[in-house]
Amino acid sequence: MNLDFISAGVLGLVQGLTEFLPVSSSGHLFLAQKVFGWENGLSLSFDAILHLATLLAVLVFFYKDIWQLLLTAWNLLRRKIVLAEAKTLFWAIILGSIPAGIFGLLLESKMETIFRNIYLVAGMLVLGSVLFYIAEKLAKNNQTLSVKNGFWIGCFQVLALIPGMSRSGSTFSGGLLLGLSREMSIRYSFLLSIPVIAGAGLKKLWDLHKIGIGAGEWWPIVFGFVVASISGYLAISFLLKYLQTNSLNIFIWYRVALAILVVVYFSF
Repeated sequence: MNLDFISAGVLGLVQGLTEFLPVSSSGHLFLAQKVFGWENGLSLSFDAILHLATLLAVLVFFYKDIWQLLLTAWNLLRRKIVLAEAKTLFWAIILGSIPAGIFGLLLESKMETIFRNIYLVAGMLVLGSVLFYIAEKLAKNNQTLSVKNGFWIGCFQVLALIPGMSRSGSTFSGGLLLGLSREMSIRYSFLLSIPVIAGAGLKKLWDLHKIGIGAGEWWPIVFGFVVASISGYLAISFLLKYLQTNSLNIFIWYRVALAILVVVYFSF
């Protein structure tokens, strides 16, 4: 099937909302493609375009934080004095991005074959809900961000390589389990997503270049990119405010209900 405005717009909306809400963007994209029969040679690479769109949403939303991180990197290179908090955040993001980067390369072939399985997605939706529930129950809010716990939160991000898990949900839960405040956990979760989303998106963008794009598919791709960027920005704004004073419970129940629906739908 050729990519058109309808499929590009729907997938863009799905990606934009679910990349940041703790419900799994990869799982939802896969399920949407399955349900509507939109699987084609562009599917995985178009996913990458959508990931770059949501990357743009993060960059725009957190432009002040990102500018400070760039200044921190520049000052560290020049061996200038850097505030301890800024230095900690910088190195936490650098080291926290390593686990997902390594496992992403090691599991790349499986992500395009074994991991694209309906029942695996359903199972991870449920397992992710269990993780979220445990994190909410054990949250202590007695630690500040350090390079060490930033790295361990990055290890939680590895779980999101499996469709159905959720990057934001995994890293936010990791932050709670390691004692960070709700506000710090979600903020660090978003900032930590930037290197991984950028790396994965650029890699798949190169794959898309090798596959080639039909002349009539460029505008649908641009449309999907715009939809994903705008909806992603709105999802970030919502989740930042929501999780500061609310639990993950609504997402836990949604994920469990979706997993049951998926199993029933594809079993009959």
